[in-house]
Amino acid sequence: MLNWYKKLYVGDNAKKKKRQLMHKINTGIGVFDVYLITFACNPDNQLEIFSANELKQKARRKYCPMIIGLCCGYEEALEMTRALVEEAYRETGIPDVRKWLENKIKQEGSR
Repeated sequence: MLNWYKKLYVGDNAKKKKRQLMHKINTGIGVFDVYLITFACNPDNQLEIFSANELKQKARRKYCPMIIGLCCGYEEALEMTRALVEEAYRETGIPDVRKWLENKIKQEGSR
């Protein structure tokens, strides 16, 4: 099973179809023009954007990090990533969105 962020960031174009898209992605059904934002596999990087269809590959699915965002269209994924970096910068003063999200997840888990 894929690891979805509890407070998943969902793009405007994906909001109405969120449950349907998540179900299709979880079951390995192909989806058109859907992109995911995850923590990067390489800890030196912050986030990664890729097509949800890549998760049809066993290796990609097996090693998929936590999914932070769900978007319809690559442009929407880029916009959401930009917004996340801006929010992290506003709250912490540094553009380290990965560290900001990891701290946020830890705090939510300890409540």
